[in-house]
Amino acid sequence: MPVRAEHDRTVLAALLARDPVRHAYQLGDLDDFFWPYTSWFRRGDQVALLYHGVELPTLLAFGGPADRAELAALLAELAPVLPARLWAHLSPGLSAALTDRFVVTEAADHHRMALTDPARLATVAPAGEVLGRADLPALLALYAAAYPGNWFDPRMLDTGQYVGVRDGGELVAVAGVHVWSPAWRVAALGNVTTHPRVRGRGLASAAVAALCGRLRDGVDHVALNVRADNLAAVRLYERLGFTRVEGFVECGLRFRA
Repeated sequence: MPVRAEHDRTVLAALLARDPVRHAYQLGDLDDFFWPYTSWFRRGDQVALLYHGVELPTLLAFGGPADRAELAALLAELAPVLPARLWAHLSPGLSAALTDRFVVTEAADHHRMALTDPARLATVAPAGEVLGRADLPALLALYAAAYPGNWFDPRMLDTGQYVGVRDGGELVAVAGVHVWSPAWRVAALGNVTTHPRVRGRGLASAAVAALCGRLRDGVDHVALNVRADNLAAVRLYERLGFTRVEGFVECGLRFRA
């Protein structure tokens, strides 16, 4: 069965909703806010997303062990039409389907985590205020100091799902989302950080707790991605009720000249 572009959100939602945590980012990108920046490809029941709303397009393809052969075939057929440079989030082993045309760079193992024990959120006092576009300069300054190279687009502030903590008037901690969709009832946390000079005070935990409190009224699934070697972040999320669900790889892809 050849790969083809898929433009029907209802079809995509039905396929992705079979495993809403695994596909939380893709389900979120079905929302009107993100949809114009997406291109979708399908082979049988397997789906790949190319998100081009950021400077470096990002390819997402996830599946369980039984799905990987079909997903690998999808990616191999898709490779000739992909951009010359992109970032990718792929289930283990799938990058091999692209190596005939692409060099894989900066590969790093990640965990997908999901909020499975929300009662633990009550063990942390939430803190922070909702950020808007007026806070963008302060937020960019915080990211430059604490989280350079993070995956943030100023449009994400327009979701209304960024919570910041201030210290002496300075923005020093933040928790936000990569995707948020009340329509598809999923959210994915992202761009969480604390300024180096105030780390160890629980400010990121407080911001995440406040954000999750906001999100849980409108979504059924809250997920996130975290580098497997970022043990401090993994422990933080586990304390707040998140569980490691599966592993995947983030990597760069560069066309073979």
